[in-house]
Amino acid sequence: MEKIKDIMDQLELNTSLTLEEIPKIDLYMDQVIQLFENKFGESKRKVDDKVLTKTMINNYAKGKLIFPIQNKKYSKEHLILISLIYQLKGGLSINDIKVTLDGMNKKITIDDIDLDSFYSSYLNLSAQNVEDFDADIEERIKAVKKEVKGLQEEKSQYIEEVLMISSLVHMSNLYRRVAEKLVDGITVEKEGKRHR
Repeated sequence: MEKIKDIMDQLELNTSLTLEEIPKIDLYMDQVIQLFENKFGESKRKVDDKVLTKTMINNYAKGKLIFPIQNKKYSKEHLILISLIYQLKGGLSINDIKVTLDGMNKKITIDDIDLDSFYSSYLNLSAQNVEDFDADIEERIKAVKKEVKGLQEEKSQYIEEVLMISSLVHMSNLYRRVAEKLVDGITVEKEGKRHR
């Protein structure tokens, strides 16, 4: 299971776009793509994968995942939202992300949110999540080793890997399902307000 520690090091799980790294000036689409590629390029699964493309950004705009762009330039607020979308799309559908960020977009357009404080809180929680994840992986490795104890050496490594993959995917599914239920709650709240 030393392989997992190497994988975790390669993934650079602490990588986030910080407030300090977001330019104070508005950016054109190509500049936004370059910023995200520079920041998250090392965390791609395959070398040919793209972190962000023009099509993705256009789809976010058309799908109203981000509030309207002005003069083909993306503000600091747009970059924060795109960063959130980048993280959320690993576990939620685009529609669920839209529902989740709809209220945020509305608050941004009427200047009813301190987005910097919100994003700082998000980054703090993300850093804590990585620490918790590191500790949880250690516990999961111990649990898997306990399950395969007594198997022949040549069989145990493969069985360990399959059990670890299965366990990680199961945990991911549990978290995703809770997140989806929270999104469903946002939808119900919005629909309930419409019926009043």
